[in-house]
Amino acid sequence: MFEQAYQEIANANRIIIHRHKNPDGDAMGSQIGLLHMIRDTFSDKEVYVVGDWSKRYSFLAKSPMDEISDSLYEGALAIILDTSSTALISDERYKLAARTLRIDHHLFCTKIADVEVIDSSYESCCGLVTTLAMETGMVVSKDAATALYAGTVTDSGRFRFDSTSAGTFERVSFLMKRDIDTSTIYRNLYTESIEALKLKAHFIAKAKFTENNVGYMYTSSQELKELGITAFGASRGYVNTLSDLEGVGIWVAFAESEDGILCELRSSDCNINPIAVKYGGGGHVKASGATVADKATAMAMLADLNEMAGKR
Repeated sequence: MFEQAYQEIANANRIIIHRHKNPDGDAMGSQIGLLHMIRDTFSDKEVYVVGDWSKRYSFLAKSPMDEISDSLYEGALAIILDTSSTALISDERYKLAARTLRIDHHLFCTKIADVEVIDSSYESCCGLVTTLAMETGMVVSKDAATALYAGTVTDSGRFRFDSTSAGTFERVSFLMKRDIDTSTIYRNLYTESIEALKLKAHFIAKAKFTENNVGYMYTSSQELKELGITAFGASRGYVNTLSDLEGVGIWVAFAESEDGILCELRSSDCNINPIAVKYGGGGHVKASGATVADKATAMAMLADLNEMAGKR
């Protein structure tokens, strides 16, 4: 599966690795894991990681991003990870690169790169990057394995999501042979402060439900300011507070941002991806997202989700 992708990496003297904006564990893990893999396999190559950054993943080795000039893209290979849409790519300078390569596990929306490895059966992009190493013999150090394991854990929901497969555990076994410290990984990923638990309680208390039991939370910009959190934190960070409620098969979190209303859609048994795509987004069958222009559009999306829930 990775023959052509590996050849692109082997042929490039300079490589710049991108992933999606507002990175989660899988985006950061795959980016940092691949960085270490390339550096450890090809010591003569220049390799950089770019994009916005999340403090939550600062425990991963080399997590702060590089600040580089446009000139470094001349003749370079840009690798785009964990991204299904050009609008979601953090740092659009990938367009300046001589060659582009994408590795992604989201449902295919449109071609982005010269060479693409897309497989939505994988639980994570980290799983694909791990497979790249397993198939090609690229070096996977403890630092690389730690990043890839962290991303696999977060995007599989601690191995609870139904995208988790026998292949997931084969890849995890491969990574654990690098003597990674899973206790430290879990502690960094899941230890919560009292303030975070209070916020979770706040979002649970404010949840509302449609006539067909779609759970939803809408957070205004004023409320975000009062809570001291970002729109991304409210939508992506708290959408799954509604994930285990009896009788709720679809749930969504809306949050007002400068770019519009961030919408995070989740489902236990329905394909909500077409609704995300309808509103300019994308993602997975049961976990997708979009950004819409205003509250009225967000409520139209909610109406579509309610209609879908009525047909379950």
